[in-house]
Amino acid sequence: MTEVLVEKRGQVMWITINRPERRNAMNDAVCAGIMAGFAAATADSDMRAVVLTGAGDKAFCAGADLASGSGSFKYDYSKIGVPFVALMKQARNLTLPLLARINGHAMAGGLGMLGMCDMAVAADTARFGMPEVKIGVFPMQIMAVLQRIIPNRKLYEMALTGEPIDATEALELGLVNYIVPPEELDAKVDWLLARLLDKSPTSIRRGKYAMRQTEDMGFDNAAVFMEAQIGTLALTEDAAEGRASFIEKRTPKWTGR
Repeated sequence: MTEVLVEKRGQVMWITINRPERRNAMNDAVCAGIMAGFAAATADSDMRAVVLTGAGDKAFCAGADLASGSGSFKYDYSKIGVPFVALMKQARNLTLPLLARINGHAMAGGLGMLGMCDMAVAADTARFGMPEVKIGVFPMQIMAVLQRIIPNRKLYEMALTGEPIDATEALELGLVNYIVPPEELDAKVDWLLARLLDKSPTSIRRGKYAMRQTEDMGFDNAAVFMEAQIGTLALTEDAAEGRASFIEKRTPKWTGR
């Protein structure tokens, strides 16, 4: 058994943190394993989406491994960037849809991994939090993604008190797209994947890229950039097939080109 399992299921790459005995806590090996999964999905032209989840039903990811000797919070500053930051950057640059299957609690860095995903389906028994202040640190790194998702007042409350929220509140805040009973989690994930897999992979790939690029642009620059992007997208095989299938009233046959 490895600390991260990477498995192709049809056109979806499943990446599972496989440390249930440690509540799927992160270490450098976990970060490296997830990054390898992302790289494998990107290199495989058949892939249409990626699912990130945790083993078991207790935790999606409990954050950094705090066990003695785990090396948590001991960084080599002779190197540029730490593994978790490299992981978040890679996730943001991933042009395949990235879906979080939240099978249990998402805490600290685990909440950051949830935040770096495009969509999330969670068991309604899951809890979400940033408990770092309880052990004398602060959720520094994950703020880079969570500040874009959680409203400012609630973000401050969660970070400064360290107290968790339940799945219903996570849904209200926009942290997750759907919550379901644990026994319905896989069916809901499959339902959401099905809504992605029948769409043009080219338009999704280029659309994700364009959305990321324009996040910090002003309106004028974003509008000009998007104008160029729609012009480029219109030249692809998928765009031609989409128009033809619409005119001919048939199901499109996407090539992903």
